[in-house]
Amino acid sequence: MTSYFAEGSATTDLSSDDIRAALQQTFQAIGHPQKTLILPPDYTRLPSRAGEITSLTYELLGDSVTDIMPALGTHDPMTAAQISHMFPGVPSDLIREHRWRDDVVTLGEVPAEFVSQVTEGIYDKPWPAQVNRLLLEGGHDLILSIGQVVPHEVIGMANYNKNVFVGTGGEKGINESHFLSAVYGMERTMGRADTPLRKILNYAQDAFCQQMPLLYALTVIEEDHQAKRLVTRGLFIGDDHDTFFKAAELSYEVNFNHLDRAPKHIVAYLDPAEFSTTWLGNKAIYRTRMAIATGGRWTVLAPAVKRFGEDKQIDVLIRKYGYRTKAEIMQAFEDNEDLAANPSAAAHLVHGSSEGRFEIVYAAGHLTPEEVEGVGYRYAPIGPLMERYPIEELNDGWNEDRGEGEFYFVRNPALGLWEAPQDGRVVS
Repeated sequence: MTSYFAEGSATTDLSSDDIRAALQQTFQAIGHPQKTLILPPDYTRLPSRAGEITSLTYELLGDSVTDIMPALGTHDPMTAAQISHMFPGVPSDLIREHRWRDDVVTLGEVPAEFVSQVTEGIYDKPWPAQVNRLLLEGGHDLILSIGQVVPHEVIGMANYNKNVFVGTGGEKGINESHFLSAVYGMERTMGRADTPLRKILNYAQDAFCQQMPLLYALTVIEEDHQAKRLVTRGLFIGDDHDTFFKAAELSYEVNFNHLDRAPKHIVAYLDPAEFSTTWLGNKAIYRTRMAIATGGRWTVLAPAVKRFGEDKQIDVLIRKYGYRTKAEIMQAFEDNEDLAANPSAAAHLVHGSSEGRFEIVYAAGHLTPEEVEGVGYRYAPIGPLMERYPIEELNDGWNEDRGEGEFYFVRNPALGLWEAPQDGRVVS
């Protein structure tokens, strides 16, 4: 188990040349592979810089790169335009689509006793470690998993082996991983590296992946609000758990925003290039729920949101059950076969709820008032709100009164986590 490159700090600013040099150093150390599979995240993780790292890897390794599989998880397949934009210079015929309900194999099961131990007895079933069969049967001598470590609602800190077991995982593994984490509690998870689900995935990697030539390239990205650009604060390349924990420590430092007081109003913007569903867009709720004041209002500006679920079956379930309280969703899960068969949908509904603690105003550009209010949110038309909150004029963070009191603006909720001291918070 080796760390091949580790550089990062709160002031580091890695360039493309720096990243290319880090990859060259790594490939010299491991030897030139004969057959390489690259696992980048999909287009919803565009700011991760994983697309550029994929292109640089292809540039350096050439024809030994035989397969590139975006780690879709349950997300929509990437379009040709997205592939071209995210992976410049990469031949499109190298792209492989992950089908999470069909193309998977089960490597083994993490024992129920271990799952129960790490979840404090809250969840006591074995967890199936599933991956796309290409990882097991493709004959590769290098599987390079690329992604960004950033606070995450399901696993605490995103990426590392989540990119493998969830990004290329199967229906059962994805469903149960999301559900056990939701039951354990989102606010006990977000921003933490050594969470129950991370322990489970680490167990699976140690127990079932020793013959799999996995190597991880993990970025840490911070948004420079003054310069209005993304800065790469760290790059960590290795095949061991320590590579992830170093990246997570830096992410905690640069991506976790500790406010001195709780905003009564948070306005979040969902970039149309990244967010077309509440399945993805509700990161704005997940990532700021530990900051907003009890009784406050959360407004999302979502000009391109047109559906609830990325997956059609899950979209139907979101519309049917809505973003209710955790207790209501757990009861619906017990009482209804369709929801019980889709635990990740139940987990998402829990994550997207205000738990009755604050109001959620959702200005979805392509959903009707009936659709938005049918899932438990308050609808508002996008046009007037975009005029009231012109994003190019807003400060990242606190803004002065625009007719309804001061508010806190989050330009890209996918890049951080926000928390503020307050009394009366409902803990998931």
